[in-house]
Amino acid sequence: MEPAGPLSDLAGRFIVLTGANTGIGRATALALAARGASLALAGRSAARTQPVLDAIRAVGGDARFFLLDLADLAAVRRCAEQLRAHGRPIDVLINNAGIASQRGLTTDGFELAFGTNHLGHFLLTVLLADRLRAAAPSRIVNLTSTSHYEVARIDYDAVRAPTRTFTGLHEYAISKLANVLFTRELARRLGPSGVHSYAVHPGVVASDIWRRVPWPVRATMKRFMISNEEGAATALYCATSQAVADHDGRYYDRCREGTPNPVVEDAALAGLLWTRSVRFAGADL
Repeated sequence: MEPAGPLSDLAGRFIVLTGANTGIGRATALALAARGASLALAGRSAARTQPVLDAIRAVGGDARFFLLDLADLAAVRRCAEQLRAHGRPIDVLINNAGIASQRGLTTDGFELAFGTNHLGHFLLTVLLADRLRAAAPSRIVNLTSTSHYEVARIDYDAVRAPTRTFTGLHEYAISKLANVLFTRELARRLGPSGVHSYAVHPGVVASDIWRRVPWPVRATMKRFMISNEEGAATALYCATSQAVADHDGRYYDRCREGTPNPVVEDAALAGLLWTRSVRFAGADL
C-alpha cells in the first residue's frame, strides 16, 4: 500500500461512510478525517456514533451523523433524502456496514443478511448516484468477504424468507457474493460517467460483526484475526489511492487486486441480481 500522504490530502472531499460507530468503520472514519475529508457517518445509533464524532471534532475534523437502518428500505430512503438535501456532491461512498451470524427478516421481508448487507446498500447507492456523478471522478467502495467464494448462485426465493441455516453463515456468504456482483454491475452502469466501483475484502477482522457468535467460540476466532486498523487499510486504499483511480469493478484483498469467485465473471448473473434488486427495492439508476 502506498503511504497515506500529508494530513490534508483529502481536504475538500466529501465522503459518506456506513457503519462508522465501531470496528472497521470507526477506524476508516478516523483515518479519513485525519487526512482532511469531510464525513457523513450513516448508522443506526446516534448515541453509539457520538464518540466517533467527538474524536474527529477533537482534532478539528468535520463529521455529521445521518440516521440509517439498512434493514428498513423506508429508512434508507429517508437517509438518502437527507444526504441529498445536504447539498454536497459525494466524492466517495463507502458501503461498510454489515451483519454476520444473525438470523431473521428485514422490515420489508427479506432474509436478514441479504437485506442488510446487499439490498439496503443497493438502494442507498442508487439513490445517491446523481450526487456521485456530480463529483466525478468519484468512487464507491463495497466491503465484501472471502466467504463469497463459498457459493455459486443466489436463490431468489430464499432471500425472501427467514434465515434457514442455524449459523446464518451460508446466508452471509450469499450477501457477500451479492456485494461483488453489485460492484461489477455498478462498473458497467456508472463507470462511463466517471464513478468507479471497488469490492474490498478487509481481511478477517476482530470487529463487532461477530458479536452474535457464541462465547467462547468468538474469543477463539478473534485470536486469529487482524485489528480494525489493519482491516480498514484496503478500503482506504481503494477510496483514496491514485494507483487504482482508473480501475473499475475489481476485487481487492490486502491492498492488492485479487481474483474473485469465478462466477463473478458471469455478466448475466450480475445483471440478474441488479434486475431483482430493482424489483425488490423499487429504485433504479
